[in-house]
Amino acid sequence: MMAEATEHVTLRVNGTARELDVPPRRLLSDALRHDLRLTGTHVGCEHGVCGCCTVLLDGAPVRSCLMFAISADGHEITTVEGLTPADGNELHPIQRAFQDCHGLQCGFCTPGFIMTVAGLLAENPEPDRDEIVEGISGNLCRCTGYRNIVASVERAAELLRDGDGTPEPRADDGGIASRHPSPQGTAPTPYDAVGDGVPADTDEAGGRGSE
Repeated sequence: MMAEATEHVTLRVNGTARELDVPPRRLLSDALRHDLRLTGTHVGCEHGVCGCCTVLLDGAPVRSCLMFAISADGHEITTVEGLTPADGNELHPIQRAFQDCHGLQCGFCTPGFIMTVAGLLAENPEPDRDEIVEGISGNLCRCTGYRNIVASVERAAELLRDGDGTPEPRADDGGIASRHPSPQGTAPTPYDAVGDGVPADTDEAGGRGSE
């Protein structure tokens, strides 16, 4: 059987240049997880709907399951691993905020939310509640309510304003199709009509059903 052709790419991931030989159809999410072993980038729906695979491309949130690795050649990529300080002894302010406000349950969707929030707060350091709800509306959480996630974003903005860190700078992505949020019509928003960050069927404690 003839070996599959590969392309040589250089991805600058979390500040380090990484050279890979990948098939032309290798997804960026697969290159990160399987080739570079950066498994903090999770893969959920594989259709660009759930947001689990979100990373930053030149500072802007993108769906890594919708991009080919060769499309990211020469670009700066930040994964959730890249947010943690180099010594690994502290969490990024956004990660601390999710911990403080219990903005996670099983945690599978959390890396995608954190990367989306990093892009959101780089563009808008002081979002109001409606802007937060809009900003994270392309990410789905399937095991808890969204009230605590919205509170986590508010807390992260406070920590960053207090000088506890700076999210990755946002850059123009030149019209990349996989940019957050998801294209209109790909999935219904999980938020209620009043935009307070809580789905209509979520209780006041911020949970969906029993924990």
